[in-house]
Amino acid sequence: MSGPCLFVHPRRIRRGAALTLVFVSVLATGAAVGSWGAEPGPRKDPEAAGIPARTYVGAVESDQVKAAAAEAEEDGKSGSKAAREVVSRSGDRWGAVYSAREYEGFRQNLDGAYVGVGISARRDAHGRIAVERVESGSPAEKAGIRAGDRLRTVDHKNVTGRPVTEVVALLRGPADGSPGTRVELGLRRGTHEWTEELRRARLTTDPVTVDRLSDRDDHRPGAVRIKVDSFTKGTGERVRHAVRSTPRGDGILLDLRGNSGGLVSEAVTAASSFLDGGLVATYDVRGDQRVLDARPGGDTGSPLVVLVDGGTMSAAELLTGALQDRGRAVVVGSRTFGKGSVQMPSELPDGSVAELTVGHYRTPAGRNVDGEGIDPDLAVKGDDGPSAEARARTVLSGLGGGS
Repeated sequence: MSGPCLFVHPRRIRRGAALTLVFVSVLATGAAVGSWGAEPGPRKDPEAAGIPARTYVGAVESDQVKAAAAEAEEDGKSGSKAAREVVSRSGDRWGAVYSAREYEGFRQNLDGAYVGVGISARRDAHGRIAVERVESGSPAEKAGIRAGDRLRTVDHKNVTGRPVTEVVALLRGPADGSPGTRVELGLRRGTHEWTEELRRARLTTDPVTVDRLSDRDDHRPGAVRIKVDSFTKGTGERVRHAVRSTPRGDGILLDLRGNSGGLVSEAVTAASSFLDGGLVATYDVRGDQRVLDARPGGDTGSPLVVLVDGGTMSAAELLTGALQDRGRAVVVGSRTFGKGSVQMPSELPDGSVAELTVGHYRTPAGRNVDGEGIDPDLAVKGDDGPSAEARARTVLSGLGGGS
């Protein structure tokens, strides 16, 4: 399993990822910090926690982008095109300009809604794409598509060997796509091959699923897997509920593979489920150093393994780094993506939105994630999802959590 349903649209990984660690609740630069939804606590200086401060100077300021857009419009040209040119020249790796419709789509994604057919995909060690899960009531379910079916093509494009993010992008269509658009799938079940034409629909889904891996008995505790697909609104509380519902002493496998990130406040709430307060991450916004703290009262005793891969990004990396640095979890899998920058949205005169990098975050131990990723404590080579999960379950069992 390499990539589940992605709620941050992955049509282009750079554009999609640019919205995975952002201040999405407001478009006013001065008020943007509040949209993280986290309570930093009394500590304001990361150096007080032994973490070196880092000043980040953005490659381009929002005022420059706005000025270029306004000047272009005065000359009868496209303001958003001029803004894109400025951002492109700036060298801002995650900077991007979105149309008002695209940006609204991203905001809806962070609310847990998306346009698609209701298929979660995974890739095996041979690059074959399989249906991992079918959403209830979705076009895929109505067409009779089942988990385990092999996905061969999407709109006549061979998907074998493609990253799961690209496959999901093909299934969902353009970022500004509308419900009702058609998509043709080539499928295989056993020896039977067929094609299915579906109409995309607006869907909502729960980003958190809980499966019991093993039941406890007289000799050993049980184990559960908490799979988090993304950090949309409400995800943190869902994780908290899942942890509190797990019998005390049972092991927990926190599966963050393919998680492209989302709202930082939700990742902090999720971290609070496993920590008794303390530092989750530090971040800077144009040199202004701040901290993100967990709330007290989390489960600090249950054996915990975090499963990650190259599709684990942004807010999911923030959570992984916190649990690893704090010694709360053993991290298993492959190196994460390495997206640890902070974007600020700014509305342009024509209603489009420019996302510009304004800072970076660091783990509790002061590690920079951006461009580096997080190395697991126990690495599993390649993109073999089943092997990684089996290794994670073995580690969980060794920690005292049945698996």
